[in-house]
Amino acid sequence: MTPDEYVEAVLALVERIPPGRAMSYGAVADALAERSGRASPRLVGSIMARHGGGVPWHRVVNAAGRLPPGHERKARERLLAEGCPLRGDRVDLAAASWSPDEGM
Repeated sequence: MTPDEYVEAVLALVERIPPGRAMSYGAVADALAERSGRASPRLVGSIMARHGGGVPWHRVVNAAGRLPPGHERKARERLLAEGCPLRGDRVDLAAASWSPDEGM
């Protein structure tokens, strides 16, 4: 998979995350690892920062459920509007985590 194809795969996967659910950067990387040969949460974060404006970027958080840096207020508003479970200022990943194996 080329770097451009990986960017497209990340964005396509994020597009599939249902409203009210979330994935960590690491979970996105893990879901694509076998197909892509890459498994870097940091690379996923970089892709989201550069190219994620057209997908539901607010549904991708860090492993502790922290919202995207610099966009916490907007992400929180969007997640709450979708009914995503939060614990304080973090997504409750135990309740909100989604995997592409679940479908939609």
